[in-house]
Amino acid sequence: MGSCLSVRIKAESPLHHGASDGRELSSRHSYSSAPLTPRSQSEILELSNLNSFSFNELRVATRNFRPDSVLGEGGFGCVFKGWIDENTFKAARPGTRLVIDVKRLNQEGFQGHKEWLAEITYLSQLSHPNLVKLIGYCLEDEHRLLVYEFMPRGSLENHLFRRSTYFQPLSWNLRMKVALEAAKGLTYLHSPEAKVIYRDFKSSNILLDANYNAKLSDFGLAKDGPIDDCGDLERARKGKTQI
Repeated sequence: MGSCLSVRIKAESPLHHGASDGRELSSRHSYSSAPLTPRSQSEILELSNLNSFSFNELRVATRNFRPDSVLGEGGFGCVFKGWIDENTFKAARPGTRLVIDVKRLNQEGFQGHKEWLAEITYLSQLSHPNLVKLIGYCLEDEHRLLVYEFMPRGSLENHLFRRSTYFQPLSWNLRMKVALEAAKGLTYLHSPEAKVIYRDFKSSNILLDANYNAKLSDFGLAKDGPIDDCGDLERARKGKTQI
């Protein structure tokens, strides 16, 4: 990511995933077949159908944003490891329930509110196995945070270019698997169903789950693709679609 979710994100050993890493998140989102870029912040949040977290809830979930909870850091800010109850979405005791990534905007960073809104605009409306899942957000005073599914293997970049106990070299079979799945995610974004120009395709934005399944992340620079049929043009003339 241009944000810190994919920059230097720490991979976790299976012993540190938490009790719910293999569970599916309870479905509380409704996705449209194609992203309709809203015109205002209130429309974006209203249409997203994401979970709205308070700053205090995420502070508790990440153990007060403790330094040892940091998974990565980048232009957007820091990403922290946290825990929530998968049914109530309330903060849970560390090491239990559903593990999450919490991305917190750095007020002095290179990215800001515009990118935060773009993430919500696209990831709340797009659903594909090779796109990272956005669970919710926090908008409170000056605080801007995003809550994602936990990606325990970190970014592809780290496995390709870093060597440590956390990041092991990938076999050629795994590399081909990751390349294919990343291509599937990109193909979906360019399809008639999505019509999204990703604009940030790189190894640091390809995240890996516990089984090395690849998912594209960071939609802060994404934008709507071209409108190429009369129906879309007619809707655009009526103000229902942005060109």
